Amino acid sequence: MHIGCPKEIKPQEFRVGLTPNAAHEAVLHGHTVTVETEAGVGAGFSDADYIAAGAQIAANAADVFAAADMIVKVKEPQPVERQMLREGQILFTYLHLAPDAAQTQDLIASGATCIAYETVTDRNGGLPLLAPMSEVAGRLAPQVGAWTLQKANGGRGVLMGGVPGVGPARVAVIGGGVVGTQAARIAAGMGADVTVLDRSLPRLRYLDDTFAGVFKTGFASAGNTIELAMQADMIIGAVLIPGAAAPKLISRAQLADLKPGAALVDVAIDQGGCFETSRATTHQDPIYDVDGIMHYCVANMPGAVARTSTIALGNATMPFMLALADKGWRQACSDDPHLLAGLNVHAGQVTYAAVGAALGIVTIDPQDALRQ
Repeated sequence: MHIGCPKEIKPQEFRVGLTPNAAHEAVLHGHTVTVETEAGVGAGFSDADYIAAGAQIAANAADVFAAADMIVKVKEPQPVERQMLREGQILFTYLHLAPDAAQTQDLIASGATCIAYETVTDRNGGLPLLAPMSEVAGRLAPQVGAWTLQKANGGRGVLMGGVPGVGPARVAVIGGGVVGTQAARIAAGMGADVTVLDRSLPRLRYLDDTFAGVFKTGFASAGNTIELAMQADMIIGAVLIPGAAAPKLISRAQLADLKPGAALVDVAIDQGGCFETSRATTHQDPIYDVDGIMHYCVANMPGAVARTSTIALGNATMPFMLALADKGWRQACSDDPHLLAGLNVHAGQVTYAAVGAALGIVTIDPQDALRQ
């Protein structure tokens, strides 16, 4: 198979879809790899690194898209990239389609087979291709939230760990999954007073047993959530419904009940955000003020630490990428139901129910797509 990796063009996105190690593995499997020139520079990989791995270098994205049977990326294809997709081509990347009708319609029109990292599953019910970026975003969230809290940035002027005689910042983490757990660990490590909220009692028991004394836990009822939010200096939104739009946990009206200058860090912004007032921002202009509450809603948080993120993502995606290339998408997905769970669009039809429900689009069963 001919595997192509274009340079990411989303604003301030410095990651790359293929590491030189992944390219080398693909070449060892007998595949051809073409990488757009300087695609890896933001993550610290030069064209020479890819050439040494056995890859070819293309002068532009158009050449990559024209040559490749499978496109491997990081972020969802931007409008100009979507126009270069073609029928029968495989797209393997993050998609986050539920809040993005325009992208979904373009992918339907392309006729391509689109497999989303964020909905690939594992035997334990986890999301193995989302997990490494969730770990990165979770660990970044208290760091960027602490910056947002600084008075010069519009925040409350509260130090995470406090000082002798002055209490620490109070942090509420909504969602106890991978993002929330990592966020709570780092925030607690910074000295903050941290509470993690979740609706799963088994998950709360796990967190309490594993991290007892490091941070507190609470049940995420609507009343308890807003009560803790009112006490918090920082609120980290870390909820996820796989493939679906994020639920809105704090309304605009409720902002008036929060502490002036409190920081909202919305890690769910890729799925539409979990605060009613959330809108996607960039690393270049990451925060904004709504009714005196500071919002940090960067849609590609892990891109800020591009080298760590690229290597972590590449470690996770490589086995699936090789399976798709070695077997073709139909056989690979037939052999692995967890990879089949990543199929979101095929041959002009949506194959992921949560995306269809969010956008009002009729879907087909992915098993039916295998037979087409």
